[in-house]
Amino acid sequence: MRSSISIALVTFFLAGSAGAAEAASTAVLTHHYNNFRTGWNQTETTLTPQNVASPQFGMVAATLLDAQVDAQPLVLPNQTITGGPNPGTYEVVYVATAANTVYAMNAANGQVLTSRNLGPAVPWPLGCANNSATVGITSTPVVDPINGTLDLIAHTLVGGVPTYTLHALSLADLTDKIRPVTVAASHQLSDGTPINFNAQYERQRSALLNANGKIYAAFGSFCDYSSITRGWLLGWNANDLRPLAANRLNDTLTTAPYGLFLSGIWMSGGGPAADNFGNIYFATGNSDPSGTTYNSVTNISNTLAKVSPDLTQLLSKFTPSNVATLDQSDGDLGSGGVLLVPDQSGPVPRLAVAGGKDGNLGLFNRDFLGSPVGDPNYVLDVKQIGSCWCAPSYFTGPDGIGRVVSSGSFGVGDNPYDAAAIAVWKLQTSPAPQFVLEGAATLIASGLDGGTFTVVSSNGTRAGTGIIWTVAHPSPSVANNAVMLYAFTATANSGKFASLFGAVAGYWPYTGGNPNIVPVVANGKVLVASWRTLYIFGLHPVAAAPDSLKVIPQTQTAELSEPREAPHEVTGTLLGINGSALSIKTRSGKTVMIDAAKAAQEPRSAIFVIGKAFSVQGTYDANGKLLAAIVVRAKPSAGSWPPDR
Repeated sequence: MRSSISIALVTFFLAGSAGAAEAASTAVLTHHYNNFRTGWNQTETTLTPQNVASPQFGMVAATLLDAQVDAQPLVLPNQTITGGPNPGTYEVVYVATAANTVYAMNAANGQVLTSRNLGPAVPWPLGCANNSATVGITSTPVVDPINGTLDLIAHTLVGGVPTYTLHALSLADLTDKIRPVTVAASHQLSDGTPINFNAQYERQRSALLNANGKIYAAFGSFCDYSSITRGWLLGWNANDLRPLAANRLNDTLTTAPYGLFLSGIWMSGGGPAADNFGNIYFATGNSDPSGTTYNSVTNISNTLAKVSPDLTQLLSKFTPSNVATLDQSDGDLGSGGVLLVPDQSGPVPRLAVAGGKDGNLGLFNRDFLGSPVGDPNYVLDVKQIGSCWCAPSYFTGPDGIGRVVSSGSFGVGDNPYDAAAIAVWKLQTSPAPQFVLEGAATLIASGLDGGTFTVVSSNGTRAGTGIIWTVAHPSPSVANNAVMLYAFTATANSGKFASLFGAVAGYWPYTGGNPNIVPVVANGKVLVASWRTLYIFGLHPVAAAPDSLKVIPQTQTAELSEPREAPHEVTGTLLGINGSALSIKTRSGKTVMIDAAKAAQEPRSAIFVIGKAFSVQGTYDANGKLLAAIVVRAKPSAGSWPPDR
C-alpha cells in the first residue's frame, strides 16, 4: 500500500525519445528505502527471477573508495551534477565512507563524478574495535528533495577534539548548501542536574530520518564503555539546520550500581521510522548490567518506543518482561531495526515489527505499543527467528496479503553462528493479527552475529516478479572475509524459497563489527557498498573487472591491520569474575588470568558477562597476568576471533 509509505522511495517518469513510452525510474532517498523502513522497491521492472538466475546477471562495475562504508548508498535518477570534471545529468549514487568522504558516482558504470572530504575522521574512538580504524560517516545520510540536499553527520577531529557536524550538501556539487552546524544538546537528569551531549562518547550509527520537515539523528555508544552515553535522539529543522527546542534522553538516572546508563539507539545501523502522522519509532539497547535500573519514565532500556514529532512526548512504548535479564546479558532489543507495516485491513490496521539479540520477533499495534512492563496482551504475536543484528522487510504478494521477511541465526548445524536463515511470514490480520510462516531459505555462508538486512524488489504485486536480496556477514568458510550478495525468489515452493544468485560483493576486514549492508536495488541494478569498494550488479556483466577496479583482498594491504594500543591480545570465553580480576578460556583451551582494573577505569571495558566471548589487549606482568588496556566483546564464533598474540 504505497500511499501509506513516506515519499522517501520516489518514482520519477523520464521522457524517452519521441513516441516512446515513459519509463519509470526510482529514487532511493533514505535507509531501507522509505520512512516505514520496509526495504521494498515495488517499481523494479528490469530484474526478474528469470534473468537474475541466468548468466546474464552479474557484476558490471566496481569502484575503489577511500575507506570502509557503513552507510547505505542512495540513488537519484536524472540528477544534474555541476561539480567535477564531467558535469551533466546522470543516475547518481551517493556513497559516504568512514574516512568522511562523500562520493557522487555514475550508477551506470561506477565513475566518480565528484567527491568531497569533510575533515579528518576520528581514529579508533575510545579504543572500541567493533568499527573500522577510523570513524567518520557511519550512519546512512538522507536526501532532502525539497531543499535539494544530501544531509549527513560527519565525525571529525576539530582541534584534536571529536566533533559531530551536520551537513546539508548540494546534490549537484557536494558543497554546503546550508551552513553546517556542530551537533550539541543539553538535557536535565531526573534530579535536575544538567547534562551535555559529548561527541567523544556518543556513536552516531543509526541512519538519519527526514520527516515533518526535520532531520532526526539517534546516538548509541562505542562498545558500551562509558557512563556518559545515555541514548540521545536529536532533531533539526531541515530548511536551516536549526536545532529543535526539545530532545530525547533515554536514561536520565543520576546513579546506577555499575555506573553505566546507556539505553542507546543504534539498531545495527537502521534508522528511526516515522508514520504518516510524523511520530517517531525506535528501539533501545541495554542499560546498567545490574538489571535493576529500568524505569518507564527515567530509563527506557530494551524498549520499543514511539515519540512525538517535536520529541517532547513519549507516546507509547513496549518493554519486555525480561528487561532485567536483557540488561544483565547485553541482550539488546535495539540490535534490530523497527519496521512499520503499511496499513492493513482487519481489527488492527496499523502494525509494527521489531526484534533483537534474543531472537524474538514481535508484532505490535503501533497505535498503542503498550505500557505496563510484562503484560503479554500488548504483543500481538511473537516468533523465534534466532539472534538478530538486522531489520525485517515487508512486501505484498500477488494474493494481496502482506508479508514480513525476517533473518536471524537459527542454529543450523554444529555452529549456530555460522548459518543464517531468511523466513517469510504472512500477516494474518483477522480475526487477530499474527505471523504465519510461509517458507524459509538458508544462506550458504554467513558468520559473525546473526541476521542480515533483507530487501525486496518486485514489479508491483505481479506474480513471479518478487526477489528477496541480502548481503551476508563474512564467514570463516569464505576466503578473505568476503561478503556475499544473495538473491532468492519471493515465491515459496513447498515452504522453500529458491536460490537465484550468489557472488562475492566485497570484503570486510574489521570483523569486530558486523557489516550491516543494505543492498540497494533500483532501475535494473543492485548496489553493494562494503570495505573500500562499491560493487554494481546488473544485466550483461563484463567478463572481469579492470585491474584498477578490482577489490583488494585482505592479504594485499597493510590498512587491514587492526589498530593496536598494546602488544598482546587474547580472545576467549569469560569463565569467572572477581572484582576486576577475570579469567577467560582461549580457543586453544588455555585459561588466561586478567586484571581489568585499568581498562575499567579509562573507561575502555565492555560489560562483563560470564559465558560470553571477549578480546583483551594489554601487557603481561611478571606473574603472567594480562594487564588489560582494552576489553571488548568478541563474536560468539571462535572462527571469527582475531589471532592471539
